[in-house]
Amino acid sequence: MHDPISSTFSPAGRAARPVSGAAGGAGTRAHFQGAAPRLRGDLGVWLVILLELLTFAILFVSFAFARTREVALFNASQATLNLNAGALNTVLLISGSWCVASAVAAVRRDASAVGARWLLGALVCGGGFMVVKLGEYAQKLASGVDLSTNTFYMFYLLLTGFHFLHVVVGMLALGYLWVKTRRGRYGSQDCHALETGAAFWHMVDLLWIVLFPLVYVMR
Repeated sequence: MHDPISSTFSPAGRAARPVSGAAGGAGTRAHFQGAAPRLRGDLGVWLVILLELLTFAILFVSFAFARTREVALFNASQATLNLNAGALNTVLLISGSWCVASAVAAVRRDASAVGARWLLGALVCGGGFMVVKLGEYAQKLASGVDLSTNTFYMFYLLLTGFHFLHVVVGMLALGYLWVKTRRGRYGSQDCHALETGAAFWHMVDLLWIVLFPLVYVMR
């Protein structure tokens, strides 16, 4: 198959390049048309991501509105949260997203083995997040906290629980992609599924970056 990019930078390609202004202009236009940007990942998943972001945005606004009506209650309840655990989970998710981005970059270079190791790193980060979050839930349940305790804890459990489910889905997707990447299924010519999984995981990370300061930090 003829490779226009390789031909351009090869001696034969340079010799064959048109020198006339009209032909050169046509060649330049064809080159840029061929290099048009494309959507990274599946369109259907991007629509799901937009829907999820809208859903969380509504929940975030509802939380902020409820807080304005019960500031003292929210501040007192917020003070009982484990800020260190929340910060650790933030580091874990950001690190996981970095690993996923590095995996995609490696696979685009046809370095599937390297990409698989980066995906494994992302899985470790995601697993660490789940362990820390389950520990927080266990502490709250042991102290008698549930959805009916007060308005703050209702939002806390709903928001973090809904996000936790997204982490689980993201982990399942990354696990599947890790297996496929180890087997060399993806490469520079086909990493569409990997890009799709990466887009979903970055959404999970973005949601937590908003959720953590809103629920744990802001007073």
